[in-house]
Amino acid sequence: MPKVISYTPAWLSKPNPGHEIFTTKTMGAPTASSNGSTASSKRAAKPGPRRTIARRGTEVFIAVGKEIRWADLVYLKEAWEDKQSTNSLSKGKGRDSYNQFEGDHAQGYRIIKTQVAEDIRQLIISPHANYIAILTTHTVHVAILPDPSLLTAADTGPMKLKYYTLGPTTHVTSQSGIASALWHPLGVNGTCLVTVTEDAVVRLWELSTTDRWSFDKPTLAIDLKKLADGTSVDQDFGASVPGTSKGFSPDSFEMEVASACFASRGSGGWSPMTLWIAMREGDIYALCPLLPEKWSPPPTLIPSLSVSIVAKVAAYEDEQGVSPQSKALAQQQLDWMSEIDNQEPSHIEGPPGEPIAEVYLRPGKPGRVPKLQGPFELDLAPEESEQEADELLSDICVIGPKMDADELMFGEEDDLELDEVDQEGLSVGIVCILTSSGRLLVCLDLDGVEAQWLPKAKQKVTRFVEDSNPPSLLTFEALDTSRDSEVRDANWPVFSHDVNSRYSFYITNTSSITFISLAPWVFRMEAELNEATIGTDFRIKILVEGNKSLRERLWTQKSYDKSSPLSASAVIRDPDLGYFLLSATSHGPIALTFEAPDLHFDLERRSRSPTYDPEPDKPLIFFEPRPCYEPAHTLEESSAMPAFIERVRHGKYKRLLQEEVRLSPATLTIITEAHKVISEETHRVGTAAAELFRRCVKLQLDLTNHIAKARDVANRIKAITGDDVDDGQPVITADARVEARIEAAKRRQTELNNRIEDMRRKANRGSNRELSDKEKAWIEEVDTLDHTTATEEGNQEPVDPKGHAARLAKVKKLEEELLDDVHDLSTEKEVATPQKLKVPSEIRKAKMAQVMGLLERESALVEAAKNRLERLSLA
Repeated sequence: MPKVISYTPAWLSKPNPGHEIFTTKTMGAPTASSNGSTASSKRAAKPGPRRTIARRGTEVFIAVGKEIRWADLVYLKEAWEDKQSTNSLSKGKGRDSYNQFEGDHAQGYRIIKTQVAEDIRQLIISPHANYIAILTTHTVHVAILPDPSLLTAADTGPMKLKYYTLGPTTHVTSQSGIASALWHPLGVNGTCLVTVTEDAVVRLWELSTTDRWSFDKPTLAIDLKKLADGTSVDQDFGASVPGTSKGFSPDSFEMEVASACFASRGSGGWSPMTLWIAMREGDIYALCPLLPEKWSPPPTLIPSLSVSIVAKVAAYEDEQGVSPQSKALAQQQLDWMSEIDNQEPSHIEGPPGEPIAEVYLRPGKPGRVPKLQGPFELDLAPEESEQEADELLSDICVIGPKMDADELMFGEEDDLELDEVDQEGLSVGIVCILTSSGRLLVCLDLDGVEAQWLPKAKQKVTRFVEDSNPPSLLTFEALDTSRDSEVRDANWPVFSHDVNSRYSFYITNTSSITFISLAPWVFRMEAELNEATIGTDFRIKILVEGNKSLRERLWTQKSYDKSSPLSASAVIRDPDLGYFLLSATSHGPIALTFEAPDLHFDLERRSRSPTYDPEPDKPLIFFEPRPCYEPAHTLEESSAMPAFIERVRHGKYKRLLQEEVRLSPATLTIITEAHKVISEETHRVGTAAAELFRRCVKLQLDLTNHIAKARDVANRIKAITGDDVDDGQPVITADARVEARIEAAKRRQTELNNRIEDMRRKANRGSNRELSDKEKAWIEEVDTLDHTTATEEGNQEPVDPKGHAARLAKVKKLEEELLDDVHDLSTEKEVATPQKLKVPSEIRKAKMAQVMGLLERESALVEAAKNRLERLSLA
């Protein structure tokens, strides 16, 4: 769960340029509306998704009315820091060095002019970040994004990009509005755009800047209302010709599209080519496989699908009781895959830094239009609510199953290199559904969506058999992200993907931002599904009934500020910015900086050089972060009374402004209208003033709390340094205190060790366990030694004549004989001396040395025997 360490930084606050980029004024140029929240027409006020922030690395594109503001966040941050350092130096010596952040250089932000006629509602960056789709309620424009070096040029004036209008006769204000625009994950170099209109028409646009006709007509158009009632693949499911009159149909109400999405490109199975569509009234559909005419799969997609299809066909041939419909579907998939295997892919170079793409053609058999699967039944769905907003869907997010590289490369010598993100997680797809009331439904796609086509005209299958087993999703969890007081008719919550894990995301509502993480149960469930041991059902039940997903509200909009809804969040992770979330209202940005998760990469640690100097640890944060107070924007707005008076001055009651006030119907009308204007303004000003008063009161409480905390910290510091001792008492230094604590800890440790040793001895004495083989052998050895050294009572002779006692007796006897010999020799010497026998000194010294050596040897033998006997007796 991310921990907020700071809120909107100073370089994105007033009066810095970083704040003005998100508002209706930039460099003093006002615009008509802001962030798509102020409608220029009734059609623009229609509820819908607000994705007005798109990012390319650390660059952000913000839609403000009909304009696009570009900014490099790192550049803005560094410019603000440079300005602060310049101001601090200017108080001293100052500096005259070159500065790239001065006014005559690049400012890190630009205004991009557009060709749209209404306020921009969505900005969608292509996968390779070279195109941007600009959406209003009914139109789509595609712009070519320039290189970042051009955006940071010295010219700071408005910039005009090269625009292409997508479907000039298709996506127009007289037709249905745009529900979603998606870049197909399998498009060639990210140039395939999928548009889904509210009337359930899906169009694929394969864009090419060298072919302007690719922006005029889609390569594939599918009307889902026709496809839902289709019986044969040979039928025409194309969209109706623009301008054709349409009659009423129940499908027009039940199949109003709310949102659509694809799974990520690296997902396993059929997920990258499956389009999920969420209808406004609550139905979920899937379209698989939805491919452009030319498509570029990742290296693992075709091999994995080929293995699964061949295995399925082989299993159906050997298995009894398989329905004809299942066999026909497996044969259709085999024909589809066979046509791909027979192709020789072409190779196209991608953008700089991207690998060469292998391009395949879409198979013509069984058909280019897949079958519409659905509506999906939601098993274990929550009970229907009385609120209509609980049943209206607003957005959908699909997390595809992980790619099983071990199964794919089974029996192969080479290892397949895959991204760690694609290899981790759950082997089952997850479908997250969001309602207008902020309720989140987390569903599991246990059966898995596979490619399906309608049968040929000659192979029609009765619909009763098909509808007997409708597709379903298992509702795993339901979470509420909005309070009852926050639910309004204009609510349209949307998903925002996280950059750290594909199993976490952010939900941006009209007035709140909530973090959701599925990681607590995803990995545990995958382990249980893979092991399938005894007790798995019980453990999965405990997992389902226990605490599941993490949910934390990160930001709540002020209750009185309902006219400026939040834009969909953009999440950035960069070494210069950190872990960063960015949203915006019509009055400025909202930024949250999180504590970066602790990610360790063993490969990087092993590849570091011995002289690598790691970065110092960041200081711990002991304070609770909180957003800075900003006065309500109502206090900065000008009054509407001058405009009202000007309107009356040019109206039919203009003469009343020049006459005395008289009681008349005309005067009552003017006063009533003026009262409406003034009452609304005074209410907003009063609410803002009340908020300011509450903030002032809270500031006093916070200041008191800070003083108390500072006093507590000061007392702790004094207690450590010894400054808290009164005069007249002996002063004990901090070193002495620490040493005393260390000595006390050592004594305590010694006492604990002694107690543990005593307990161990008592436990050993109290145990009645059987002796081990080693202990039994040791006892036998002791008995043998005792038998060899024992002597009978009253008799000094040993029991065992070959034992140690016998050897000791023999040594003692030898010692006595040697001593007798020495005594005899000394006696002979005394006798020989009176006779004055002359013995050479050399012989005498040699003899004495020989005798002394024998004595020392015997003494050593005796001592060794005694010591050994003592040890044996002690043992």
